[in-house]
Amino acid sequence: MNKLLIGMLAAAVLCLFLAGCAATVYAPGPPPPAKAEVTPAAPGPNALWVTGNWYWNGNEYVWKSGHWVKNPQGRWVAGHWKKTARGHTWVAGHWTH
Repeated sequence: MNKLLIGMLAAAVLCLFLAGCAATVYAPGPPPPAKAEVTPAAPGPNALWVTGNWYWNGNEYVWKSGHWVKNPQGRWVAGHWKKTARGHTWVAGHWTH
């Protein structure tokens, strides 16, 4: 049972880290402070900078650097950690219209 749970958690974290899909991830405590990043020049006029974030990999927080998104659709709501009764929950970044 523990292996199944670990595998499911690993899959959810990998999905968040690589694809940015929506999944609920719980961490035992808050992430470290955000890292200072230098924002490189925009690749074009229709680009939006998505700031870096800490992700929980099941054992520790891992930093994913910020990146440019071309031709954004709507308004970007940055991913963030929310404190809940079960710990800290990752709310994935998403577009709103």
